[in-house]
Amino acid sequence: MTVPQTAPLKTSAANSGGNTRERILRAAMARFATQSYSTTSLRDLASDVGVDVAYVHRCFGSKENLFRASIRAAMRPDWMFAGNIQELAATLARQTLGDEPQNEVRMLDIVFRSFSSPDASQVLREVLMEDFIGPLIAAHPHVSKRQAALVAAFFAGVSILHDVIGSEPLLEGDDGETERLFVLALGQLLGHGPCATPSSPLWKGESSECSNISAEQGACQEPDAASKDQQKCRYAAGD
Repeated sequence: MTVPQTAPLKTSAANSGGNTRERILRAAMARFATQSYSTTSLRDLASDVGVDVAYVHRCFGSKENLFRASIRAAMRPDWMFAGNIQELAATLARQTLGDEPQNEVRMLDIVFRSFSSPDASQVLREVLMEDFIGPLIAAHPHVSKRQAALVAAFFAGVSILHDVIGSEPLLEGDDGETERLFVLALGQLLGHGPCATPSSPLWKGESSECSNISAEQGACQEPDAASKDQQKCRYAAGD
């Protein structure tokens, strides 16, 4: 299974109104979502919009800058990190496991096409720090850089198995169980999810109950400072 080919639908948005800079950006998002960074040229993008390539240079300066702007426009970090941990986990679950909306480019569509390119990889590293890890920590100060990076790795890894490889266990059924497990796993990575059962070999504690378990099973929550201090769950390997 490969990433869905929806270039005609997405490319048509390049000439659907807005100012010329916005149209160039939409055309770039469509191109980068369906072909690699190395095979995308500014001349092709200019042709998609019906402008001279020099105008594209004046608007964005370089293909690298346009690639960066395309990822940020698809990612929308101000929207992604606006809610609490539970809302963030649910948003990432929908982006990872949900059906791709027509005429909408996902950030991961762009990433999957170009992450093997050295030039694109440098931009992706910068965007990861500036537009994912940084905003995540700013919105949730208890999260460390390592935790935020692990969230990004989990998000991308599950997406690759779901969209690129087509892992059957992730594609089977429509009962919401995969999304629920995804949200729970992110809650654990971010330090606010329900703990594993006390009998789990990954966990050990002094109590049969973990202080950050929600009264409603499966819900993530953001505990206050007192409940953090009372947290008794910890990895068995890193006691």
